[in-house]
Amino acid sequence: MFTYHDVQTRLREKSFRPFRIVVSEGQRFEIRHPDLVFVGLHDLMIGFPSPEAPTVYDRVTRVALAHVVSLEDLPVSSIPGNGQQTG
Repeated sequence: MFTYHDVQTRLREKSFRPFRIVVSEGQRFEIRHPDLVFVGLHDLMIGFPSPEAPTVYDRVTRVALAHVVSLEDLPVSSIPGNGQQTG
């Protein structure tokens, strides 16, 4: 099980590396900017970027840390912005 510390450590790395949060229901959240994830003791608030300002959220979703099953690296060449994929 992942903790808030695991996610904070990844978000605070120098030279931020985009990553994907995978949850137990199969949803995947692509994290391309560290400012769009708000970390709590038991959950995460993940922001989806505004088309006009990619570091400001347009909408958010809440994810319980108990449901996070992996943090996966994303290719650096991917399109900017946090995004949700299902599957």
